Amino acid sequence: MASCETCQYAYIDETTGEALCDLNLDEDEVIRFSQSRSKECPFYKDGDEYKTVRHQM
Repeated sequence: MASCETCQYAYIDETTGEALCDLNLDEDEVIRFSQSRSKECPFYKDGDEYKTVRHQM
């Protein structure tokens, strides 16, 4: 399972220190996501900009 801290859409809330999702979802997507039985986030996108560069080395 991917960690929210490494997601491109995550940001760290300064008051709580938790990773929060900053992805703008419409109402249908929110309902579909909240009713999903999957533990994987369908919107996860790796935020590591240098992953491709390290792979090429």
